[in-house]
Amino acid sequence: MSDLKTALGEAVSAAFAAEGLPADLGRVTPSDRPDLADFQCNGALAAAKAAKRNPREIAAAVVARLAGSPMLAGIEIAGPGFVNLKISDQALSARARQIAADARAGAEIVARPRRVIVDYAGPNVAKPLHVGHLRAAIIGESIKRIYRFRGDTVWGDAHFGDWGFQMGLLIVAAGDEDPRWAALGEGADDAEALARIDLAMLDRLYPMAAAKAKEDPAYRDRARKATAELQAGKPGYLTLWRRFIEVSRVALEREFHALGVDFDLWKGESDADPLIPGMVEDLKAKGLLVEDQGAQIVRVTREGDKRELPPLLVISSEGSAMYGTTDLATILDRRRSQDPHLMLYCVDQRQADHFEQVFRAAYLAGYAEDGALEHIGFGTMNGTDGKPFKTRAGGVLKLHDLISMTTDKARERLREAGLGEALPQDEFEEIARKVAVAALKFADLSNYRGTSYIFDLDRFTSFEGKTGPYLLYQAVRIKSLLRKGAAEGATPGAITVVEPAERELALMLDAFEAALGEAYDKKAPNLIAEHAYKLAQAFSKFYAACPVLIAKDEAVKASRLGLAQAALAQLETALDLLGIETPERM
Repeated sequence: MSDLKTALGEAVSAAFAAEGLPADLGRVTPSDRPDLADFQCNGALAAAKAAKRNPREIAAAVVARLAGSPMLAGIEIAGPGFVNLKISDQALSARARQIAADARAGAEIVARPRRVIVDYAGPNVAKPLHVGHLRAAIIGESIKRIYRFRGDTVWGDAHFGDWGFQMGLLIVAAGDEDPRWAALGEGADDAEALARIDLAMLDRLYPMAAAKAKEDPAYRDRARKATAELQAGKPGYLTLWRRFIEVSRVALEREFHALGVDFDLWKGESDADPLIPGMVEDLKAKGLLVEDQGAQIVRVTREGDKRELPPLLVISSEGSAMYGTTDLATILDRRRSQDPHLMLYCVDQRQADHFEQVFRAAYLAGYAEDGALEHIGFGTMNGTDGKPFKTRAGGVLKLHDLISMTTDKARERLREAGLGEALPQDEFEEIARKVAVAALKFADLSNYRGTSYIFDLDRFTSFEGKTGPYLLYQAVRIKSLLRKGAAEGATPGAITVVEPAERELALMLDAFEAALGEAYDKKAPNLIAEHAYKLAQAFSKFYAACPVLIAKDEAVKASRLGLAQAALAQLETALDLLGIETPERM
């Protein structure tokens, strides 16, 4: 089922080919002047240079070959040789009916599905989520959904930070605080003491231990020793470590789930650790691991690099495996476990060099095919001062606090708009949660991921303008219309496009496939967000210009209900790809 842009492009390309010109000159794009045409082709201008012919003459020949096409209601030459194309009402109606009948809302799947791992969020044991985790979680979740919807087999991996220095800090801090916790570390069997290790304890001990390690070298050395003993397999430390992971993961799953973010894999650094000794030997055998000032490195610079990329540090001069070592072993682990065609890493843009080092080392070692690893970098979420978003006191804002703050504002906005007042309290709270999540996610995903943006709570929670709450309101508005229609015995029927506002809405429905394809290729959820907003706007114009339930002609009423239903299905599909749920009513 081809979208109109693709079908029209094929017809125009065939017309160019029939004139002895390259078929790719027939590329069709949405018109720069939608008041004059639906689509346009500028290929005649490019063809004129190569063929040494007048561009209007070429355009006229192409137009002549397209004359009489049932797809077109009009075809004109403008300016020096632009070809303007207007879709016929019949073709537009047929396409709208296709979309309305399609469970995928007009979207296609890829011809050759792949196995893909999306690595995102990167939460750490014992550390509460903060706003820095928000973009990774939201962008990664959306990319996972887009790829899965497109037909790929996709695993979302949280890539748990569970094997580093913070583990040693917690082991030492717990032992200092309670002799029974210290005994657990030495192998004691004390279920009651183990059960007392909870999230509140971790939240309290970790910041204290981290601060003390910065000031007290002896304390820092104890934590380093504990980390080394844990990684060497000391049984009591492993018992504590498993409990730290257990309580952290319960909290993390709760926080992420509240955002509509879920993972298929909760693998962490510890899962890759057993592979490191064998990997190091493999790197040596391949001649990639070289000694440099007592450390073991892999040189990753390439001929033609505009700047020298530092080598990947695999083993430190102290004999420790490094952050990049774990990442390299994780690639090896994923190759053995899922054998993906593609691994996408949704991580802050500021880590671009690190991932370039790791990826190049993986390619050199043969752990991944060239191009199979990609860093999906993103900018920062900033406050109104243009700096990374913080609390009023200047500290890092916890993600839980941000969600609570946004939910409070959502409740306020709903009451201001007179929405949800007659609903039961539990339903009102669920709607407020969905509005808050929509505000947070759309604010982020409506921007290209590579850019930073200003977080403005008042603007993002508004029910007007380019916001998540506005899109929810439009979806609920359509649901209300369909319910009223059903109560009156009116049901959606075959779509027949006649009025300008109907045409605009039908053309926007057709544009979903192109937006989805581009979002997939560019790993850019903002293109889905932009389409959802334009679709909501087109429906709003249609609703204002074309009476639905009061239409006197029953066929017109059924057609417009069908168009509304198709718009709702596609809007909810697009929002779901962004990780946004819509309520049934407000």
